[in-house]
Amino acid sequence: MEKVRCLIIGGGPAGYTAAIYASRAAISPVLYEGMEPGGQLTTTTVVENFPGYPGGVDANALMADMREQAVRLGADIRRGTIVSADLSQRPFHIAVDDGTEIEAECVIIATGATARYLGLPSEQKFRGLGVSACATCDGFFYRKKDVAVVGGGDTACEEATYLAGLCRKVYMIVRRDVLRASVAMQERVAATPNIEILWNCNTREVLGDANGVTGARLERSNGEVFDIAVDGFFLAIGHNPQSGLFSQWVKTDAAGYIVTDGHSSATNVEGVFAAGDVQDPHYRQAITAAASGCRAALDAEKFLKR
Repeated sequence: MEKVRCLIIGGGPAGYTAAIYASRAAISPVLYEGMEPGGQLTTTTVVENFPGYPGGVDANALMADMREQAVRLGADIRRGTIVSADLSQRPFHIAVDDGTEIEAECVIIATGATARYLGLPSEQKFRGLGVSACATCDGFFYRKKDVAVVGGGDTACEEATYLAGLCRKVYMIVRRDVLRASVAMQERVAATPNIEILWNCNTREVLGDANGVTGARLERSNGEVFDIAVDGFFLAIGHNPQSGLFSQWVKTDAAGYIVTDGHSSATNVEGVFAAGDVQDPHYRQAITAAASGCRAALDAEKFLKR
């Protein structure tokens, strides 16, 4: 049984930043990166809204730099996935997929969230080539172009109105004949002239070529099939926080996001902290994830010193 002072689970902006701060605090962090080292950010290409990079930065390079910085400061970063966690008492018992068993004095959960996709092969084919699940991250690349947003809830309306400020035309692909969004968001969409709602439509295929997305093939509820020409295809049908492994112990909201204590990163389990998208249903940005990773490491340091 390996004994660890601070175990960080997840290798995205939150996890790597937590490792940087925990290393500088000399609490000997061990970080397991999980199945997707670098997190969701690695599914995009250029990041233009992370401070300090006036010309933008390749997403994978940004994550590699964060990882390297954490390692240089002393973090023990490992490839591997946590397969079980017992958070019923300290030290916490954690099992890794390679058979390693760990007793941790404190745990930082930074496992992130994954965007929901439609499950189309063509959608996966063009991920990062016009298919995106983050308008704030990628909308800038579609200035003065036509795009589509899939979804009918508040998130979809928010993404559509954001893109409408950048793009020439925004199609909202809605599978029902009404929006699920709040009245305020529906009114905002209705008041935006370059948003067109395509009611009762499902996406059959994302169309494209070697350069990326060129359109989408849709089907109405009456069976009519038609194509629209777009350069960007945005998913806004929700996210799945990766909290299931811990939900027996830590409190989550109805959607599965880990609930933290006010401005703190502390969960309801003493010694367990949460950072990044696994506890953030609102912002889901690399910079906010990194900031919450900082908070979690500082909270963990104070906890261990107590």
